[in-house]
Amino acid sequence: MNRGFPTVGLLVAGALTAAAVTPALGAGDGPDRGAWAAPTERDAHWVSTWTSMPQLTEPGNMPPAPFTRDGSVMADTTLRQTVHVSTGGEHIRLRFSNAFGGTVLPITKVSVALPQDGRAGTGAVEAGTTRRVTFQGRPAVSVPAGAQAVSDPLDFRLAPGSDLTATVYLATGQASTAITSHPGSRTTSYLRAGDHVGDADLPGATPTDHWYFLSGVEVWSRSTTSATVVLGDSLTDGRGSTTNMNDRWPDRLNERLRGEPATANTAVVNQAAGGNRLLNDGLGPNGLARLDRDVLAQSGVDRLLVFEGVNDIGTAEASPAAQKQAAADVIAAYEQIITRAHTHGIRVYGATLTPFGGNTGYDDPDGYREEARQTVNSWIRTSGRFDSVLDFDRTARDPHAPRTLRPSMDTGDHLHLNPSGYRALADTVPARLFHRSPLPRGFGYN
Repeated sequence: MNRGFPTVGLLVAGALTAAAVTPALGAGDGPDRGAWAAPTERDAHWVSTWTSMPQLTEPGNMPPAPFTRDGSVMADTTLRQTVHVSTGGEHIRLRFSNAFGGTVLPITKVSVALPQDGRAGTGAVEAGTTRRVTFQGRPAVSVPAGAQAVSDPLDFRLAPGSDLTATVYLATGQASTAITSHPGSRTTSYLRAGDHVGDADLPGATPTDHWYFLSGVEVWSRSTTSATVVLGDSLTDGRGSTTNMNDRWPDRLNERLRGEPATANTAVVNQAAGGNRLLNDGLGPNGLARLDRDVLAQSGVDRLLVFEGVNDIGTAEASPAAQKQAAADVIAAYEQIITRAHTHGIRVYGATLTPFGGNTGYDDPDGYREEARQTVNSWIRTSGRFDSVLDFDRTARDPHAPRTLRPSMDTGDHLHLNPSGYRALADTVPARLFHRSPLPRGFGYN
């Protein structure tokens, strides 16, 4: 087997190259391969195994100097970043987003590899695992402003719950300071001048805790594998979690599901961003605006978890009329999300909003925002519109002071959870919700 950098399996003009190249896993190594599919299998499809919500990069989240200059970003720069996948497979492809780019995004080279020691946030890769990524058989791709690019399929064995390193080289950089990224990566990436796509390590590279351009990884899997998308804000994006430890609640949920045979083939992909709202743009486009891109256009999706709305309530005026309107608008947004997802055969699960009592920005002395939260949560629990309800409020609230978080789960800002709190949210989600079952009659009518 050739373990050199150039050898890949790829699709060119509709034909699959015969060469199969995989990282070094011996016979019998790794997880159960029951969901892994060959390229020629009829009963197989692409499934999203990792995603990050594309956002317009704010000034404070731009690549550090000297990789941001007047009117240009990452010229003659290698960018290396690691991602934590859900399900595995023997064939993968990558998605790169230029959704918010001010100009074309000219990517010169891309490679993938296994990170050194299987760790997230490292700048080194395992020797002999680096593989070139191509686009219609070519090493380079130009992504138009507002568009995305999907790579050719690549023979690359990826274990469930493992980490993947993607390395990108931009010879000329992007000729704009409007670029696409995901600031809340909670994972360290690396920047180094020059072309180092094939290097095993990046000594002297500049670290930055953001993802840029890369927005998805997909695996080719049998039809028994599917993806569950989580739509949310900073509580799902993982503020309060541990950098490079992948301990957000969707990560913990996926870890649980992988441990049970009936749910091991369920990917959980995170489409959340700090500050995101359902109704109005904030940090990233609003939830209703991004539903098509971040949920419906993802590969292999059959379930959606919605845990969002607290920022809509918290940023609305603390008056009776404004909060009554905020609660009604959040509920209307849920109705729209359910209707649109059901049309695509996607089950929708709703999570109640967790407490924010004592938070400086959101809690108000008259309790108008708390009343709106209670109104929304009551609707989630009793309307019957969601296909199932996840009572995160009940899990996270202090039983002695229900307007506040349990002290053991509170980061200290009385809004965000710590890793033990995120684990508790994940444990709240019943595994039975991910068992395979036919959709009920009339599903999608409303």
